[in-house]
Amino acid sequence: VQLQASGGGLVQAGGSLRLSCVASGSTFRSYEMAWYRQTPGKQRELVATIREGDVTDYAGDVKGRFTISRDNAKNTVYLQMSSLKPEDTAVYYCNKGFYRGVYYYPRNWGQGTQVTVSS
Repeated sequence: VQLQASGGGLVQAGGSLRLSCVASGSTFRSYEMAWYRQTPGKQRELVATIREGDVTDYAGDVKGRFTISRDNAKNTVYLQMSSLKPEDTAVYYCNKGFYRGVYYYPRNWGQGTQVTVSS
């Protein structure tokens, strides 16, 4: 599976951005997808996931501000980010993985897209 992320950029604090990730493959609607982010010197962290049936989950610090969604007709998963904070600055990565129980296991990675939030 190939993943192509886009939509990053520079935005002021309080602003919004929408990231997109297009996936290859003919069974996208069954993919379990996620967005991660990473800042220099830190581990990549899980931001949001979406399962088949549009079941979503979020990291605590983005809950209520970020929304993950998907368009199965376009093989695309989105991350709508609102009320952005400088601490949201990171490289954001799209991922296709799988759930086992309550844990998400990443597998295929897209290239990152830089999000920079200025104060």
